[in-house]
Amino acid sequence: MSDDAKAAKELVETLKDGERGFADAAEKLGDGEHSAWATTLARLSEQRAGFWREIVDLGHDYGDDVDESGSVAAAVHRGWISLKDALTGDDADAVLKAVSTGEDHAVSEYEDALKMDLSAGFREVVVRQQAAVVAARDEVAALRSAS
Repeated sequence: MSDDAKAAKELVETLKDGERGFADAAEKLGDGEHSAWATTLARLSEQRAGFWREIVDLGHDYGDDVDESGSVAAAVHRGWISLKDALTGDDADAVLKAVSTGEDHAVSEYEDALKMDLSAGFREVVVRQQAAVVAARDEVAALRSAS
């Protein structure tokens, strides 16, 4: 398996977790005093969906099937599963903290991917997406500090 395919599989799973995690967090915070946060989180969920689809499409162009579902254990590893616990309570700060954990992991996945021997075209996509993921992590951190 090429480094492109290995990196793509990990990134797709991380991005799908992010899409679900942001959507769940947005739904949790949508009713009440944090509706503006929910709007931001819903936008970031849509961003992640677009990112993983872009990577899957690239994989298809190269003949790789990179759209495989991971295990629950892998989801725990990727950092988003703590969001499930945060969603059971009413603490908006706990939800944002869980989102931040997932985002820290997403940034590290991109860093790991960029250490691999990626093709020029795929590397360009990963660099562009990584910049957006870092910006999203910073945006979530700003929400946390404003709370």
